[in-house]
Amino acid sequence: MHAVSAPPEEPVRESVASVCCYCGTGCGVRVHVQNGQVTSISGDESHPSSRGRLCSKGMALAATVRDDDSRVLGAQGRTQKDAERRPIALSDAYELAAAKLAEVIRRDGPDAVGFYLSGQLLTEDYAVFNKFARGLVGTNNIDTNSRLCMSSAVMGYKLTLGADAPPACYEDLDHADTVLIAGSNMAYAHPVLYQRLAVAREKRPEMKVVVIDPRRTSTCDLADLHLPIAPGTDVALFHAMLNVLVWDDLIDKAYIENHTQGFEALKRRIHEFTPNAVERICGIPAADIIRCAHWFGRAKSALSLYTMGLNQSSSGTDKNAALIHLHLATGQLGRPGSGPFSLTGQPNAMGGREAGGMATLLPGHRDPKEASHRAEVAAIWGVHSLPETPGLPALEMFDAVLDGRIKVLWIAATNPAQSLPNQAKVRAALAKAEMVIVQEAFVGTETLAYADLILPAATWPEKSGTVTNSERRISRVRAAIRPPGDAQPDWKLVCEVAKRLATKIAPEKRSLFDYSGEAAIFAEHVATTAGRDLDYSALDYDVLEAQGPQQWPYRAGAVESKRLYADGLFPTASGRARFLDVAYTAVADAVSAQFPVALTTGRLRDQWHTMTRTGLVPALTRHEEMPQLHLHPLDMRRFRLNEQGLARVRSRRGEVYLPAASDDSVKPGQAFIPMHWGSAFLSGNGVNALANDARDPISRQPELKHSAVRIEPAAFAWQAVAWLRGGIASLRARLNHWLLVFPYAVIVPTALGGEGVRLHLGAHEPPDTATLERLLAELSLDHADMAFDDPARGRLRRLRRDGQSLVAFLLAGDIRAQDALLAWAQSGMPPENPALVLAGRGPTVRRASVVCTCENVSDAALEQAIAEGQDLDQLKANLKCGTGCGSCVPQIKQMIQRAKSREHAA
Repeated sequence: MHAVSAPPEEPVRESVASVCCYCGTGCGVRVHVQNGQVTSISGDESHPSSRGRLCSKGMALAATVRDDDSRVLGAQGRTQKDAERRPIALSDAYELAAAKLAEVIRRDGPDAVGFYLSGQLLTEDYAVFNKFARGLVGTNNIDTNSRLCMSSAVMGYKLTLGADAPPACYEDLDHADTVLIAGSNMAYAHPVLYQRLAVAREKRPEMKVVVIDPRRTSTCDLADLHLPIAPGTDVALFHAMLNVLVWDDLIDKAYIENHTQGFEALKRRIHEFTPNAVERICGIPAADIIRCAHWFGRAKSALSLYTMGLNQSSSGTDKNAALIHLHLATGQLGRPGSGPFSLTGQPNAMGGREAGGMATLLPGHRDPKEASHRAEVAAIWGVHSLPETPGLPALEMFDAVLDGRIKVLWIAATNPAQSLPNQAKVRAALAKAEMVIVQEAFVGTETLAYADLILPAATWPEKSGTVTNSERRISRVRAAIRPPGDAQPDWKLVCEVAKRLATKIAPEKRSLFDYSGEAAIFAEHVATTAGRDLDYSALDYDVLEAQGPQQWPYRAGAVESKRLYADGLFPTASGRARFLDVAYTAVADAVSAQFPVALTTGRLRDQWHTMTRTGLVPALTRHEEMPQLHLHPLDMRRFRLNEQGLARVRSRRGEVYLPAASDDSVKPGQAFIPMHWGSAFLSGNGVNALANDARDPISRQPELKHSAVRIEPAAFAWQAVAWLRGGIASLRARLNHWLLVFPYAVIVPTALGGEGVRLHLGAHEPPDTATLERLLAELSLDHADMAFDDPARGRLRRLRRDGQSLVAFLLAGDIRAQDALLAWAQSGMPPENPALVLAGRGPTVRRASVVCTCENVSDAALEQAIAEGQDLDQLKANLKCGTGCGSCVPQIKQMIQRAKSREHAA
């Protein structure tokens, strides 16, 4: 008889509800898992904040879930700064951290320790870190990268409305009559909210949308009016708008009288800010200022949406306050479709602030300067007292490391060796610290190069907890799979070190970190909110499981608060909101004859922060494949730059080399560089080598958004380009040392040919033969299928193929064939005469650029369809573009409009 084989086991499938780990929109996701592996991601239609929508980054999350050489899978450490790190047991890493902390605390005091955290941590992680720093170590030196993005918004809210509490909600996008978008490219930075606004606009075409931004961004696709103000002049604009509102009797005098204070002083201030005067400051027509003010003042409901363009400034608090003044003067808050709405940049910057994860905060929106607030938190934590000495905000913390006051710096889930301004100074500080502890999930971050101890952290979707989004909505983040290797949730790593440190310096506190799990941490955390403006002390994991995400405040027996301050009562001593007498202050880094260009930075559509996670997804590089400098065509000629010609960009702090791209969305005299490109992808110290570290005197937020720069052609006599197919993480690990060899070097992930990397190198003279031979070997082109070499002149032209498919190529000293070879890599179809192409004598090839990342639709395909007469709906139906996340729709509309303009001109 033949044995009957057992039927194959059915795969174990499940779908886990969680939240996206990128921006502060807080989109709900479903993580689909089979046999312990994430197979796909979809939007969660039941989540009230996103209603099933995701952006291109959220839709690609499954491709970032890895257990390969892109991940930190175990602890590494060294006991001497000049030694190599080596793998160590996790228990030894805990002991090494605890021993060094104990040594420094005994020798130099607790303020010789600093903690630099991240808005990507969960609230539970923040709560444990804060308790560790303040309750055990005994320092207020705990801050977060939220200092770089949200601290001016925080202070703007606190000083005017009384609390760090956005008063509006996402539903207000559906009801607003006038929407003022200031310093936010929503189409790229908050695409799901932008799409929701676009849908609302289609349903209510009478809605007026104003975009205030120096550049004409994709967000301007919705705009009835674009105000391209000079960088940093927002306060002058808002004062002029208030001047118009007062002059034309569009203010709500009763609201001002009954619910505010300080208006008369501000009214005197704005008297001189007439539209005509501000026209000269902002560089926009006075008539447009008046029109914007009238739309705002005459609207039944006026909503403002704003983010980094206001916040990342040396006067960011004043900018936030000046915008909020418009709402207070017109009574435009606390009702549907109205209010000043700060859009949070990170997934849990809000939750971190609620947990007191900043030097200037304690849990529950308390103030560490207040003795009663310190006593309240100490009682909840079960410690005798909390430290009185003020803590250092982010940049001041790094200053203290550099001058020797801080000896040990613990960094978690953030990448300051890319994201902080004035990188030369930041890196000098990291190199000087006695010990840098880095708690990290991915190996590609610039900061790891400075780590003396690396702790392997779990990341999304391997950990559980909660986050709070921009509309004050708390959602559960749920682990869908187990962490790889020795990786642990951040709070567990902290607790293990805390218990060992307590044994050494305060044994009675060891039990403070014996948590049974995330639910226990959350329960302790919500107790700190009781009786406070954000009170959600009645919330627990059971409620979140049974009822889904909830907005705060969430008090026992209270009704849901979609909007705040509907009753006109504010959490201030007087119960009134406050007008502030703020002056207009120009940018800190003024343009000059030596530095004549105003540089701004911002986001790419499909990338996020320092690309630690998004850089693992080849598809997300399709829309903008390489770092580049965006300049107006007039400035391209002014600085003698050819399209994609290399430029040297220099500020008062550093320099970077980049290809220049002609871009008429940038005004003459200004420039734009995406913020994402650090030294993990680009030679030198990255884009933020240029950035200004001047700080807002109140929020201590740096002016990352503006730097004065000088631009000139880069005199590189030799260039090389290469492409190699293979796994991104392993190829970058193998090739990234070339970023240190050449004055200009770029190594970026690419989707061409499936998955791989692209290189672009530049030098003042050809490298020697030995260097070229090493480059060939590392590109696996030392034994090529086709070669045209002249090494004495620095010229190498080689390719390797597998049948019809291209596997790798290098063009050194002669890069004319680049586009043709990249087109071959992209299409899989070789040219008719590959040898002729490699020699640089082939026909000119125009390589298509991807517009729709979700469906991989190119500009060539769109141009052809548009030429055939297809409108947007037909393009969506036939090419499927714009049917995924929708982020490409503004660009497609621009292409349709340009085609119509050409047709009319003809």
